[in-house]
Amino acid sequence: MNQRSDIGKTLHIVGLAVVILFVLSFIDFSKITGGTLKNYGLFGDIMAKTQSDAEIDDDNGSMVSDIDPELLKAMAEEESNEAEEQKPNDDKPRNVEPTAAPEEASIAQEETTNSPQTVELPEIKPNKSGETVLIEDYSGNGLQNFRNSLYSDGITRVAVVGDSYIEGDIFTQNLRERLQSEYGGSGVGYVNMYSEFPGFRRSIKQSGSGWTERSAAKSHKNRYISLSERYYVITSAGEGATSKYKGVSALEHLDEWNKSMFLFVAPTGVVIQAKTNGEYQTYEYEASPYVQSLEVDGATSQFDLKVSGDSLVALGVWLDSGSGVSVDCMSSRGYSGITLSSVNVNLSQQMSKMVDYDLIILEFGINAMSARQTNYSVYSSRMAKSIDRIKECYPNADIILMGIGDRGEKQGSEVHSMATAPHMISAQRDAARKAQVLFWDTREAMGGNDAIVTWSRMGYANKDYIHLTHKGGGVLAEKFFESLQLAIQQ
Repeated sequence: MNQRSDIGKTLHIVGLAVVILFVLSFIDFSKITGGTLKNYGLFGDIMAKTQSDAEIDDDNGSMVSDIDPELLKAMAEEESNEAEEQKPNDDKPRNVEPTAAPEEASIAQEETTNSPQTVELPEIKPNKSGETVLIEDYSGNGLQNFRNSLYSDGITRVAVVGDSYIEGDIFTQNLRERLQSEYGGSGVGYVNMYSEFPGFRRSIKQSGSGWTERSAAKSHKNRYISLSERYYVITSAGEGATSKYKGVSALEHLDEWNKSMFLFVAPTGVVIQAKTNGEYQTYEYEASPYVQSLEVDGATSQFDLKVSGDSLVALGVWLDSGSGVSVDCMSSRGYSGITLSSVNVNLSQQMSKMVDYDLIILEFGINAMSARQTNYSVYSSRMAKSIDRIKECYPNADIILMGIGDRGEKQGSEVHSMATAPHMISAQRDAARKAQVLFWDTREAMGGNDAIVTWSRMGYANKDYIHLTHKGGGVLAEKFFESLQLAIQQ
């Protein structure tokens, strides 16, 4: 009797557990917690299905980013506009083309006059030279500005702007190392005022406190949005804020640098204490609506800041040398690249007097993809507009748009390349063609179809089958560097 009773209790507990798990399957934990917790599906591992956007975990158990909300908004606006255009107007005679309102007419005229889509460009098919994927030139000028700067006496500045694919300086740190080894230079370039995960980035040791971040997706003050798409304000003006940076020896050329520079806007003035070697020095700046800089020259392996001001806007810190190459990594998790169209031109032009770019590399796309979507024309068009804005901000810079890396999805029990990846790459290539810049096919350089499976097996990519490991970033950087060298020599 006791044995039967124990069995009955066990079955009762198991049954209750199954019921609880079944109920939990219908709760949207991701929405409730803002993505902190994953949704749970009782039958998810039992029934074979195609894995889509946010189901494959990375090494940390976090979820793959959803589509950029700004892109979703843009797509909704496009659909609304198309529906409005197709809507019949009973107040107008049939078969008569409606006359555009004056404002609409002027906008249409401006688009017709200025849009790069009206320019006929030659079709350039991706090709290879041996195993090196060539950089495709839709600009007509190649890398002329970058090449000229490399062989000048001054500093050559490169910005790599992207999403979580390059977060933690992955890929960029190795590209920086190769360029500085080849053409000279030292230092990590751009760094933000603090990092929530300082140990993840291996190219600089940094710490800081007292800062609040504002970003392009969350800020209403776009007059302070630069190429990095973020700025910082002091959380409590009475307490001030601090930032500390220290060189590392994990990669070459990063243990020391020759120039430490802090860019900011101080509408009501600011007092800054800075230290490289020795004691803190105090610098006072008067109120100004324009970008100002604090520059400390001299070889150093550290740079410390203490800042106090009621309305200070911190734009970032640059650690580099006065010659050779400086490479900035500017990553924004979850972004698709279309918010770059909100970069403030006036602010950027002011910043360019201290930090001007000769080459800007754009890495975006993974936050614009889904497993079922094949039409990325809206994204392509918006990305072209973002590139046009960057060209306006930095007219001296050559621009390379990187295509997405290979991305995986589960198909039954196996992982293969996402079927929609070629459609996204086609849209990105089209954006490069419209904006008349250069294009590099990242996925092709990785090996093409199912490359992400191989890269993950070799430890080059995480188990989310999207993001690269530090090791994989080094491999990809070497491939890009080889392509860049070929383009420079042309």
